[in-house]
Amino acid sequence: MNEASDAAFRAIADPTRRRILDLLADRGECTVGELAEQFPDLVASGISKHLMALRAAGLVVSEREGRNQRYRIDAEAFQLALGSWLRRYDDYLATSLRTLKDLVESDDQAPE
Repeated sequence: MNEASDAAFRAIADPTRRRILDLLADRGECTVGELAEQFPDLVASGISKHLMALRAAGLVVSEREGRNQRYRIDAEAFQLALGSWLRRYDDYLATSLRTLKDLVESDDQAPE
């Protein structure tokens, strides 16, 4: 593992940061305010701190748009930092998805 991977793993260890990444993956890009709407228990400055950690880990980038910063996932950096680790699970995921597909397409009941 390299330094970028270590920083990325530390950044995604936090569930709030993982949720922020989920939102950015779903929406493409968001401002701090748009993200803060999804976290009623956090203030915008808390979201900003999480985004700073994700940016420091190289997982997100931002662009100024007027008075706002728009954040998005840096797909290339994300792939470089986490891709080799994620690929370790490709066979497992493919087998699980194939099993699920077979189960859905069959008339059999789910195994107990």
